[in-house]
Amino acid sequence: MQKSVLITGCSSGIGLVAANDLLARGYRVLAACRRADDVARMDELGFTGILLDLDDPASVDAAADRVLALTDHCLHGLFNNGGFGQYGPLTSVSRQQLEQQFSTNFFGTHQLTLRLLPALQNSGDGRIINTSSVLGLISTPGRGAYAASKWALEAWSDALRMEVRHSGVRVSLIEPGPITTRFTENVQQGERDKPVRNPGIAARFSLPPEAILPKLRHALESKHPRLRYPVTLVAWAMSLLKRLLPGWMLDRILRSN
Repeated sequence: MQKSVLITGCSSGIGLVAANDLLARGYRVLAACRRADDVARMDELGFTGILLDLDDPASVDAAADRVLALTDHCLHGLFNNGGFGQYGPLTSVSRQQLEQQFSTNFFGTHQLTLRLLPALQNSGDGRIINTSSVLGLISTPGRGAYAASKWALEAWSDALRMEVRHSGVRVSLIEPGPITTRFTENVQQGERDKPVRNPGIAARFSLPPEAILPKLRHALESKHPRLRYPVTLVAWAMSLLKRLLPGWMLDRILRSN
């Protein structure tokens, strides 16, 4: 029986690369996008396009209803990948901007996952995979709002993993470092005249979005998926340094980037 996987944020980058790979591996891919023209493009590419705006609770419910109907309430995988970045010093980020950052990156993911959790349980071996970030491990100046949303996703994923442990559903996190996608182009800057730029060193260690594919396949297909999958040397290094270095020393390193 063909297994169905829902991927959010499929218009480009990690989501589109993941959708193409899983389709080639024989999955039925439900590809969710925020814009109607991108949904139509997903259908043309051989996926099943789903209209989904994670910032809109009504859109999340409508998308969940469509997924449940299409899969007959049996879903193998949910790859929560959709999101965006709100950059800028915290003093430049309004409450409304922070709420939108969390609404898209966290609250929408929570709502969608809970709606689809019974279908994932019905599959007998459901997988929930959440795209976090190296900024779900550390925070840096100018990226506090985005990092806060990813730290929340990390804590939420840990709690959910333990809460559903007897249901057959497994929960994993993919933690990319610098990946060459359109994410940076789509960042919303709190100070347009002083945009937050990635440090030059990041470009030296950037990888294409295909770098996440071995991690995604393992999380979806292994009998023993890992809790976390760091991607890129930067993510591995920061995960290690956070455990080894005192806070003041890590601050000094991160302030210099």
